Amino acid sequence: MQIPVVTVGQSTQDLVGELEKLHGPVTVVRRCGELAELLAACQSGLARAAVVLGDATELTATLVDRLSAVGVVVIVLADDDEAARLRGIGAVVTACSTDPATLASQIAAAVATAAGTPGTRGSTDRFTGHAVTAPPTERSVPRTAALGVPAVDSAAWTESPAALPAALPAARILAVWGPTGAPGRTTVAMNIAAELAASGLSVLLVDADSYGPSISASLGLLDESAGLAQACRLADQGLLTADGLRNVATSVVFTGGQMHVLTGLTRADRWPELRSAALAGVLGLCREVADVTVIDCGFALETDEELSFDTAAPRRNAATLRSLAAADTIYAIGAADAVGLPRLVRGLAELTSLLSPADLVVVLNKVRSAAAGRAPERALKLAWDRFGPELAIGHFLPWDPAAADKALSAGQLLRESGPEAALRAAIAAMVCAPAQHRRRSAVGRTTARLGVSR
Repeated sequence: MQIPVVTVGQSTQDLVGELEKLHGPVTVVRRCGELAELLAACQSGLARAAVVLGDATELTATLVDRLSAVGVVVIVLADDDEAARLRGIGAVVTACSTDPATLASQIAAAVATAAGTPGTRGSTDRFTGHAVTAPPTERSVPRTAALGVPAVDSAAWTESPAALPAALPAARILAVWGPTGAPGRTTVAMNIAAELAASGLSVLLVDADSYGPSISASLGLLDESAGLAQACRLADQGLLTADGLRNVATSVVFTGGQMHVLTGLTRADRWPELRSAALAGVLGLCREVADVTVIDCGFALETDEELSFDTAAPRRNAATLRSLAAADTIYAIGAADAVGLPRLVRGLAELTSLLSPADLVVVLNKVRSAAAGRAPERALKLAWDRFGPELAIGHFLPWDPAAADKALSAGQLLRESGPEAALRAAIAAMVCAPAQHRRRSAVGRTTARLGVSR
């Protein structure tokens, strides 16, 4: 099998010429002058591998991901001081002194390995990312949410607890998603994170909504920088480490606990900063620095860019899709009324057609008799059984506008502003609920593990 290769850059020895003299399966079809030319050549279907010679400082995780999406592996000749960064963004690294025959063997092996790797040509998983590794930045200043609550050292979350609950794995990612129409994604995500943090777990809350990020405003944080965007920039360069991720997160101290937040975009038009491959690296490191990561996702799941562009284009919904693909549990939030319920049904159909989540939990929010009748939960169950997917409703959250408005106006969590509120009690029960059974799963499973239980 012939392996067409494109190259960019110069090496001390004429490796390209030597590769051609081998007359083996590796064939150099183009020498490119810059990375942009190399990307265009690969996206045209010209090559199966790209070899970068010399300076690779402009090579990013996003570029490697775009090449991987069209079935091209990236091999870089680099010194030891650059090797870790380049491997972190998904490139295959070999020494600058590698001889042509060895390089040809490595190219063939990398192409053969990539043939069965998600993200390459013929693969069905478009959202699997790369592990990354990065330099520290300035530590965020904690917020003390209530008088009499001592500030917790933000360095304390760098060490995992001595023992975790037996039902909770060493690390989990929970994604909170819901269709358009403000079903309460952010409120539920923030308070899930707070309840888990109050139980003694180290928790990282991530605002990955590329349309209407609102966690900073909801928690009364200064909306001057986007922590998630900072982390993604470092990850895209292969420079994000666990310490760097801890340092760009904001510490939030509240009554009963502490959690850390990767704040969302300061403006919606900054969505291109949340690159898919970079976000995958950030979420991979989240598993290392926190026991539980809770992601507030956007609503949109469309991939219309594939219809609008001949080449790979930035995707506004990539942050949501990548977050959902990385999640161990997805909470699907829908408003419990005549508009919100059909939206959730259609959204779940779209979600399960794109992904096969390991654990999908349906949550109906804003449950009230004024919208669903005198026995709202019973009426909603009957409607769901008749029109909804074959996935049981996991939880009902009550309509509690007084508690929600009070928390929002004060920039606090429900634990602080309304510890006795019905909504707070329902969310606390939701993340501590025992496993229940599904009728049948729309994603091919027969049981649902609710909350953080395995």
